[in-house]
Amino acid sequence: MRRIDALFADYGSSHRARGNLACHAVGITLIVFGVLAMLASLRLGGSWTAAELLVGAAALAYLALDLPLGLATVGGLVLLDLAAHVAGSWRWGLAAFVVGWIFQAIGHAVYEKNSPAFFRNLVHLLVGPAFLVNEALRIHRPSPDAPPVR
Repeated sequence: MRRIDALFADYGSSHRARGNLACHAVGITLIVFGVLAMLASLRLGGSWTAAELLVGAAALAYLALDLPLGLATVGGLVLLDLAAHVAGSWRWGLAAFVVGWIFQAIGHAVYEKNSPAFFRNLVHLLVGPAFLVNEALRIHRPSPDAPPVR
């Protein structure tokens, strides 16, 4: 089993309910936007910020796992980074971050009735965005023994 199959199978085991996935689509997007907006206020030199440093590091991880899915996920990160720069405020970032985690908590408490996957493995904080991109675009086909989303 490829590494991405194992990560998606483990992450997916805590994310099977459609209501939870909907909450995560909103929550993860807000969290990533929030982190990037807060990091955009930390200038590294020229027009580069800590947000671009994070996007670059995440890009390496996503592209190493699966090239087509990595490209799509990085594309989403770049769009969120651009939006974070347009928002131009760490305060908007903090608000989005908090609201995003509220959506995550609702998804697990109401729909999934379990704890978040990152409680078991912090790597799942990076798996979540790629998992959602894959749910939307179906770029990476899970292995036949992966648990289904219900």
